[in-house]
Amino acid sequence: MYTGTATPTEAGALGSMVVFIMALVGGMQWPTLKNALLETARLTVMIFSLVWGVLIFVRFMGFAELPAVFAEWVVALPFPPVVTMICILMFYVILGMFMDAIGMLLLTLPVVYPAVIGLGYDPIWFGIVVVKMCEVCLITPPIGLNCYVVAGVRPDIPLQEVFRGIGPFFIADVITLGVFLAFPEVITWLPDLMIKR
Repeated sequence: MYTGTATPTEAGALGSMVVFIMALVGGMQWPTLKNALLETARLTVMIFSLVWGVLIFVRFMGFAELPAVFAEWVVALPFPPVVTMICILMFYVILGMFMDAIGMLLLTLPVVYPAVIGLGYDPIWFGIVVVKMCEVCLITPPIGLNCYVVAGVRPDIPLQEVFRGIGPFFIADVITLGVFLAFPEVITWLPDLMIKR
């Protein structure tokens, strides 16, 4: 991607192919491969179902001009942009208590993205921050999807113990988000280098 010879989709496909070859060389058996393919199919169907529903919803919002009105309202708020940005991130924390990351992104970005750009933030920076925020939501209760995954992989560890163990990771993620807010160039320096080439 950095050299411009592959798009993100092509790079992801190449990475998947390399991992698949490594799994075959490592001795992956047919039952394991079959289960992996079935799980991938289930996840893909779920994601596309979400995408279809959100596309209909976004079309409705576009006809109602909600994103533009919301962006104008956010930009007109009498607060510094960083305060508004923190409020938007706190909104993601609340959503994360009830939704998974894909649902949050698909549902909120059509409305929130124009407002954030209107505040003067870099779109690449915002993309990284909002994905990081979704990852934080994936380890916090009551949903805490990643915690359930860990508990599923290690049934000998109680779910309550898994949730207690996320403390240091949660603190590290909050510090990381604080650094991203205070020093946006931490995120944008590499894309800026790519643009200058």
